Amino acid sequence: MNYYLGVDGGGSKTLAVVSNEQGQIVGRGMSGCGNHQVGVELARRSIREAVAEALFQAGLVKEQIEFAMFGLAGADREADFRILRPMIAELDFPARDIVCDTVIGLRAGTRQQDGVVVVCGSGTNCFGVNKHGESLQCGGFGYNYGDFGGGSGLAVEVFRTVIRAWEGREQPTLLTGAVLQTLGYPSVERMFHDFLDHGKEIPRYLAKVLFQVAEHDEAARRILQRQGEELGIAAAAVIHKLEMTQDSFDLVLVGSVLTRGDSRYVIPYIENIVKTAASGCSLRRLAMEPAAGAVLLAMERAGRQVAEPVYERLDDGLSVREVEA
Repeated sequence: MNYYLGVDGGGSKTLAVVSNEQGQIVGRGMSGCGNHQVGVELARRSIREAVAEALFQAGLVKEQIEFAMFGLAGADREADFRILRPMIAELDFPARDIVCDTVIGLRAGTRQQDGVVVVCGSGTNCFGVNKHGESLQCGGFGYNYGDFGGGSGLAVEVFRTVIRAWEGREQPTLLTGAVLQTLGYPSVERMFHDFLDHGKEIPRYLAKVLFQVAEHDEAARRILQRQGEELGIAAAAVIHKLEMTQDSFDLVLVGSVLTRGDSRYVIPYIENIVKTAASGCSLRRLAMEPAAGAVLLAMERAGRQVAEPVYERLDDGLSVREVEA
């Protein structure tokens, strides 16, 4: 029996899983932040702990792992890989590789080797790979580098919309009451001065109030519409640059804004733009933990063909219980 290790190292948690060649999960380990951009030593420790626990549960040693695939947040540029390659090499797996976590998210969300993924969690990102194996990332580096939204960015949009409505630069909005209740302020004026006087950061969880009031609030719907359009634009850019306009593939939707919020206010705008770029594209919410994508890539890098029963067993073991969009 051959065994494979898949690791999903994100900003909030690191999940490592060991699968046999049939797709059965025989060991898993969980730890903290695996993003080296948050802290190199923190990421090193988290990845080590998660991997050690997964191997322990599986009753295996490193030499028994045919291939280990690490999907890591922040693995975007050569500057990142210069930090990550020695870190992962220290783990001494005979065969291993590192990819960005967007790559494993895509692979977990489709049963094809080609496709496109858009991520909208704390930030946004887009990645695609065509049928020739050519790949491209679009975004992932924040507002200053062309991105819009994600949880952090949407929270800023909520906050500034409330301020603008208070000042009279925008129409009154239900976001005002929702934000005041969420943050515990009696008035926008008190909130305004408290944030300025104490240099407070706008909390990311404010993005949630968009979905709370969107059904009855134009300002909230407008922000969510722009989020959908921006994600669609990024996906269309990848589709065109990779010459996928005539192909049939999945667009995988990843991240809490796309999988936990009310999809009526975001996904149709993604779909409208993407379908114009490639009519053969099908939208799918992520159905398995991204770590499943790391396992699938590990199998493929080891030269194994992934059969349908493997997908089914991985889905049983690593399902996030999301449905087709």
